[in-house]
Amino acid sequence: MDFATLLQTYGYPLLFIGVFAEGESLLLLAGYFAQRGYLEITAVIATAFVAAICGDQFFFHLGRRHGSALLMRFPHLRDKVQSALTRVERNQAKFVLSMRFLWGLRIALPIALGLTIMSALRYLWLNLISAAVWSATISLVGFTAGRIVMRAIEDLHYYEKWIVLVLLGVGAFALAIRWRVKTRT
Repeated sequence: MDFATLLQTYGYPLLFIGVFAEGESLLLLAGYFAQRGYLEITAVIATAFVAAICGDQFFFHLGRRHGSALLMRFPHLRDKVQSALTRVERNQAKFVLSMRFLWGLRIALPIALGLTIMSALRYLWLNLISAAVWSATISLVGFTAGRIVMRAIEDLHYYEKWIVLVLLGVGAFALAIRWRVKTRT
């Protein structure tokens, strides 16, 4: 099975799983693969949107149902979480709309929001808006980056001479500094 067939067969399910868990880098890659013709950009955006909603709803309800028990189990986290919850409680909508763009917090913030008094319905609506913006933006960034990379690779032969000269210059500079440091000691 070649790479294109693998991507066409398993690309969307893998994208769903990756975005459900955390997935910015995987979504960027899927956007790139869409630009290369292995996936469809509209299907990438739709898959990412559904996966993001499912993942965030899961973690929100996990926080709603089991968040307090987790804090009781890990008391050293309780004060830190309580401080964060105070900020989250005051700015619920801002956190829901921006959490997807806060790298590394896509799981923690929905769990924390589940601990707040925010209604599940309000969270769902804000999450739908956030997921739509995020899935389209990140997918299209990957798609556009793929186009730029391919154009740069196609035009690379025009710049090969300059690239080699710069690399040689950097190498010579590094060797000169290294030689100078050795001769001083």
